[in-house]
Amino acid sequence: VAFEEEAQMPYVTSVERIGIQKGRQQGEAAILLRQIALKFGPPSEEVHARIEAADADTLLDWSARILTAERVDDIFR
Repeated sequence: VAFEEEAQMPYVTSVERIGIQKGRQQGEAAILLRQIALKFGPPSEEVHARIEAADADTLLDWSARILTAERVDDIFR
């Protein structure tokens, strides 16, 4: 502990890391849901649930696909 304090090393516990990852996932889900609503109208409950269950990396992929999607289903292919 003294060494970490001397070196001023940031320490992130595994619980904090999980919280950060969950926060990232929630933020990315909120952005994608907003994009869908703006482009296609309000998302269905099924779409909403699928997005809420996805991990952050998948959400990033889907957020890129919305740019060329002609239908909501195109996002998830």
